Amino acid sequence: MSIDPDTALAAWAKESRYPGIFASDSTLAVSKLYGSVRGTASARNLFVIGPDGRITHRATPFNVTAQDAYTELGKAVDRAAGVSSPP
Repeated sequence: MSIDPDTALAAWAKESRYPGIFASDSTLAVSKLYGSVRGTASARNLFVIGPDGRITHRATPFNVTAQDAYTELGKAVDRAAGVSSPP
């Protein structure tokens, strides 16, 4: 989910051929519910949500420049999906 408008997200996803689904929170309503607002912007937090709709992993804040953050994210997604990931 991003605070960017849905049209911008759709254009980026199409251009990047990204297979996932994005949602827009341009009003910050969801960001406020998750405690992800800093001032007038949304903080870069990451939540993995399992098939049951519950949060299974939180990275608050999510460090987009750290490779280990993506490694941990991959493992969290695998756990949420019930898939065994490599150590």
